[in-house]
Amino acid sequence: MKILIADEMHPSLFPLLESHGWAYDFKPGFRRTDILAYLSGYDGLIIRSKTRIDEELLTQAQRLRFIARAGAGLDLIDVPLTERMNITLFHAGEGNRDAVAEHTLGMILMLFNNLNKADREVRKAIWDREGNRGVELMNKTVGIVGYGNNGSATARRLRGFGCKVLAYDKYRSNFGDEWVQEATLSQIQAEADVLSLHIPLTDQTRLLVNDSFIANFQKPFYLINVSRGEVVSLRDVVNGMKSGKILGACLDVLENEKLSQLTNPQQEAFDYLRTSDRVVLTPHIAGWSHESYVRINEVLVNQISAWLQTAAV
Repeated sequence: MKILIADEMHPSLFPLLESHGWAYDFKPGFRRTDILAYLSGYDGLIIRSKTRIDEELLTQAQRLRFIARAGAGLDLIDVPLTERMNITLFHAGEGNRDAVAEHTLGMILMLFNNLNKADREVRKAIWDREGNRGVELMNKTVGIVGYGNNGSATARRLRGFGCKVLAYDKYRSNFGDEWVQEATLSQIQAEADVLSLHIPLTDQTRLLVNDSFIANFQKPFYLINVSRGEVVSLRDVVNGMKSGKILGACLDVLENEKLSQLTNPQQEAFDYLRTSDRVVLTPHIAGWSHESYVRINEVLVNQISAWLQTAAV
């Protein structure tokens, strides 16, 4: 078996592959044209998120048996096409779930306790205790949309803070347990003080959080997005913050993460968010811990190894 690694990877991957006797070529500098030219000679492809896997690319992959995505999201991969071509997909959703959950809690605590604002002020010799009075997370109702690896790991940590956790997942049912109460989306919109998004980007979830969605919440709420930026309309988040319906936002992802290429409406929304003390922004790093970088490799290799034991390759 021969594998093309067409992206930057933590070096822990290579001894894992070698321990199984799998040949590989590490080509992190490969661009799409390079992958198109060379992919026909490989059984497996390991990527992160820079390459769109579509019909043009896969038609050059007559030998390809699997694609391993070093991360959780599959929105850049034409999943139905891989299924029709009998190409197995692996992704490492559980590899970064703890990192995402901890980052989510960290962002909430920063927002609730004004940590960014207070830190900036103290560095300027401003000692404003009353202006930085915090809000407690305990006893808040948190609605989680998307109860997969990341959503469930987040729920467990929230329960440790004494939160009531409601969760909605379009593709799962009967998952309520000691950590979470299964709920409808309408129930979350009726009860939640905090909304935390842990969903993939699909045609159904693109711009899910818009003016109409926000208006359906029965009380003002805090918004957390650690999933995909295109799930949330930033313009409509700004509208919600100006109206008082959104009390604050923690955004690890943005609608357009190429900040030098924002449209005028996107720039206007971003300028509002980045100058607001009610917003915490991070550069798509919720699952990007040192530990998760290694764990993702371990998860992928274990999945490929288990598949090889049963697949006719």
